[in-house]
Amino acid sequence: MDHIKVNGSSVLFTRAGELVRLTPCHENAIRFEAFPDCRIIDENYTLLPGQAPAVIKEYDRYVTMTVGRLCVRLEQSGKVIYSVDGNTVLEEQPELAFHSGFRHYDNCASGLWSARVTFKGREDEHLYGLGHEASGCFDLKGCAFDLRHVNAKCTVPFVYSSLGYGFLWNNPAVGNVELARNRTRWSVGATKKVDYVVIGGSPKAVSAALADLTGHAPVMPHWATGLWQSRLRYETQEDLLAVARRYRDEGIPLSVIVADYFHWTEQGEYRFDPAYWPDVKAMTEELHAMGTRLAVSVWPTVNEHSENYWYMQNHNLLIRTARGSDRVFAFYGWQAEIDATNPETRAYVWGKLKENYIDNGVDALWFDEAEPEIHPEQFDNLLTYRGRGDEVGLIYPYYYSQLAYDGFRSVGVDAPVTLTRCAYLGSQKFGSLVWSGDIPSTFESLSEQVKAGLNMSMCGIPWWNTDVGGFWGADIQSEEFKELIVRWFQYGVFCPVLRLHGSRVRHGEKLRDVKEPTGDPNELWSFGERNFSILKDLVFLRERLRPYIEKHMAVAADKVYPVMRPRFFDFPEDETCYTLGEQYMFGDDILFAPIVNRGQTEKTVYLPRGEWIFARDKKTYPAGFHRIAAQIDEFIAFVRPGAEVLGCF
Repeated sequence: MDHIKVNGSSVLFTRAGELVRLTPCHENAIRFEAFPDCRIIDENYTLLPGQAPAVIKEYDRYVTMTVGRLCVRLEQSGKVIYSVDGNTVLEEQPELAFHSGFRHYDNCASGLWSARVTFKGREDEHLYGLGHEASGCFDLKGCAFDLRHVNAKCTVPFVYSSLGYGFLWNNPAVGNVELARNRTRWSVGATKKVDYVVIGGSPKAVSAALADLTGHAPVMPHWATGLWQSRLRYETQEDLLAVARRYRDEGIPLSVIVADYFHWTEQGEYRFDPAYWPDVKAMTEELHAMGTRLAVSVWPTVNEHSENYWYMQNHNLLIRTARGSDRVFAFYGWQAEIDATNPETRAYVWGKLKENYIDNGVDALWFDEAEPEIHPEQFDNLLTYRGRGDEVGLIYPYYYSQLAYDGFRSVGVDAPVTLTRCAYLGSQKFGSLVWSGDIPSTFESLSEQVKAGLNMSMCGIPWWNTDVGGFWGADIQSEEFKELIVRWFQYGVFCPVLRLHGSRVRHGEKLRDVKEPTGDPNELWSFGERNFSILKDLVFLRERLRPYIEKHMAVAADKVYPVMRPRFFDFPEDETCYTLGEQYMFGDDILFAPIVNRGQTEKTVYLPRGEWIFARDKKTYPAGFHRIAAQIDEFIAFVRPGAEVLGCF
């Protein structure tokens, strides 16, 4: 087999039109790379490959590489088969007869390649991950997804399999993945190579390895674990301060308040409009005296009316286009977008953010539109510092978060938190608090978000949240929304971050002549007296839970065990746990089952092995299925016996 060679700790394979390299990159992890140009390209993207001892054995018709519990068999045909503890978990499937064509490539006019890799389908497999998308699916087996970012869809190309392995698709190109019954196929339209990592082990072992391979999140600071208050939008400095003052006067702890978009003078100027926000420094000082931090919205959009536009354009700090104008998004006029993949852009924009926000006491940034949002979605027309949009389109939010992280670290903030609408593999190490985008205010949406959040939790990104109440379509005067906001808030208490936000239907005339007017109020007291009492109690519960949450945030930083996680994460041997997308563990000791349907006042809950204590009445329940009642002012949570957190309820 002269076309298979052992080169140190790597194995190289050649055939007509392809060069393959297998490399151990972590304990129980092997990296596969295939180069259709037949020359090695050492590009890691966001991967942080390590080293691990490997045992390589050569046979007449194949070679094996064993790294910990994981073994890969490379056959002389080019086929690869992966096994964990001797059990086959992943096997390539040929596209053509006679075991030919295990990877398929087509050369593009750009000089890049379209590529796809196909594995055999497994009827006995469940798959989880891929970031967040409102698909309504918890188990992703049988689904197909685009590999791209859009509003309310964040692609993190990693899946965990119930067979005991993780699969990291280390390629930021736009494409798609099929997790079908007959095959699993990963495809991209423009790339220089195929690149993926297989990790063998339990959910906890794979999560720990994924953290090492993509980066560890910081420890979330205390100020970020309480209530975040936001709405679309506070139009003036006085509007925002009035809300913060009422929280203080009501005796309700408020950790963060948010100034949303169009507080600025122009898109791309990164500063408050002095006509409506006359003294930012005085505002932040008053907020800080009340124990409240300020976060401000930042968009990547910029147009020629901005004082920064021509400098940024002339210094190639904007995303360029292969065809036509560089204006790729229309919102109050056509907008260009900053090229966050360019280190010079990141330094320039941070300078503006520091001067106008951070130096005036702003504590955190909210990176909206972080995909970035473009219309039409012609990724092949985008030209960035890191490459063409169709080749590296998924990587943009990674560098966008790095912009804030590096900047905050440069001014002495050790653990910055940046709320961001999108993320990619490794974004967690930059303090990215990902939220699920502009989702509808419906019970169906709430159900979808529970499942989406659990899938995101398997992708190495432990900081995740939703707009409590959903973002659009809500009428705060309707009885349906008054019910929804309570159920969603209950869910939010048992999320990594509790953040109340949304665009509420406006009743009455505009308050003032502003470009982007506000909707109806969105504070705890905005949904009726009964709801105010319920929501206030939930805020105080969250306060009591903060030490527990912060303990698990420290674990998330160390091993990226997510605070909110699927049941199988802690009970991988329990088949039932792989089917439960609307019940989950919140840390090691709390089992939470949110109510997600209108009018629902009871729910069947599955308790895994051992005994569990019902948080509301402290009664002990055995393992198995139980029908539990929960009126509108009640929620369903169980706690492990002996856990200190039981005293919080």
